[in-house]
Amino acid sequence: MTPMSAAMLASPPELADKAGMVADDTHRAIEAAYRIERARLIAGLARVVRDVDRAEELAQDALLTALTEWPKSGVPDKPGAWLMAAAKRRAIDGIRHAAMRERKHAEVARELDEEQGMSAEAVEAALDDPLGDELLGLIFAACHPVISPEARAALTLRLVGGLTVEEIARAFLSNEAAIAARITRAKKAIAKAGVAFEVPRGAELAARLPSVLEVVYLIFNEGYAATSGASLVRPPLCAEAQRLGRILAGLMPGEPEVLGLLALMEIQASRLAARAGPDGKFVPLTEQNRARWDQLLIRRGLNALARAEALAGADGPYALQAALAACHARARRAEDTDWRRIAALYDRLRQVMPSPVVELNRAVAHSMAFGPEAGLALIDAIAGDAALRNYAPLPAARGDFLLRAGRLAEARHAFEAAAALSANERERDWLLARAAACG
Repeated sequence: MTPMSAAMLASPPELADKAGMVADDTHRAIEAAYRIERARLIAGLARVVRDVDRAEELAQDALLTALTEWPKSGVPDKPGAWLMAAAKRRAIDGIRHAAMRERKHAEVARELDEEQGMSAEAVEAALDDPLGDELLGLIFAACHPVISPEARAALTLRLVGGLTVEEIARAFLSNEAAIAARITRAKKAIAKAGVAFEVPRGAELAARLPSVLEVVYLIFNEGYAATSGASLVRPPLCAEAQRLGRILAGLMPGEPEVLGLLALMEIQASRLAARAGPDGKFVPLTEQNRARWDQLLIRRGLNALARAEALAGADGPYALQAALAACHARARRAEDTDWRRIAALYDRLRQVMPSPVVELNRAVAHSMAFGPEAGLALIDAIAGDAALRNYAPLPAARGDFLLRAGRLAEARHAFEAAAALSANERERDWLLARAAACG
């Protein structure tokens, strides 16, 4: 071979660079698709194999298969259906090769064999079935009475929200070891009881509903105010929680608390785009550009709230919180906010949903309605609560009250303490900036 022909066969550096860029883009696309589809994938697999741990393993296997196949064939039009089909094929192989003797496993294998011929469109349609929604079925399974109340939300946040154990621990104001143990016990309880991964009916549905609503809102909150990381918000989590809320409202249109939760999420989600500035820095509610608030979501939220109140549900915990959010949504300017009404609503909320966090938010509302000294008096009363010991919003609120009261040195110390407790980079930067502004 002549030097010329060898040079002609060699790949120019720019082509090699381009190939590397394409591979990187494909891997990013695979990772993004998996993040989006992960929860629904696990939900659908858990419903089939009746084992949460096995469902997670199969989902990971499908990801590995995609990392091998998609760089060669390209990202499919329906990545979720592709991943589900790959995971189910893996499940079939596992069942066959293990030569299970139990009748239950044989039935699952036959079921999978029948589904193997389904088209991608059919799989996608099955996943979107509003009455048999597999993701919602996974949440109801995670909220089964055989699982302790504190473990229900932890398991659902792990499976549906894709949160790490550390993030869940922060959301629960708990420690990682305790959360990991809860999740493990919950999985074992589900397997032992043979819990069905489907939406229950009748009295059983009503009995499990409060836990389900709590879990859906916890997922939303993690999206609205990320407990850690470089981003203030995680919009996909908010969107997933809203989707689940809408499905629940469709299933139970006469349940005011379902409508109250939906109203609360819709109104709060309307502010997502305004919670960070162009530089990514946190923007507090009173300083947000309200022109960026999503008016469609506000109208949806106010409509759901009106329906909840028409069903005599105005004093439900979620309806009250939605009413609080509505006070901000209805104010065209921050100075138009009816803080006295907000303070009164918090007075009612603490009666029906007593908690340290509600007391803290009540202190904020009273400080805005009646002055910073009123807020300081209320916050001092709860400062020793163990649940708030490492909760960044407590010293952050105290810093704000002290700043408005003109006690700058104390305010700086409080903001610095809050920054030390925050695991979110954007929030921490904002708190340190407030501390620096105190001189």
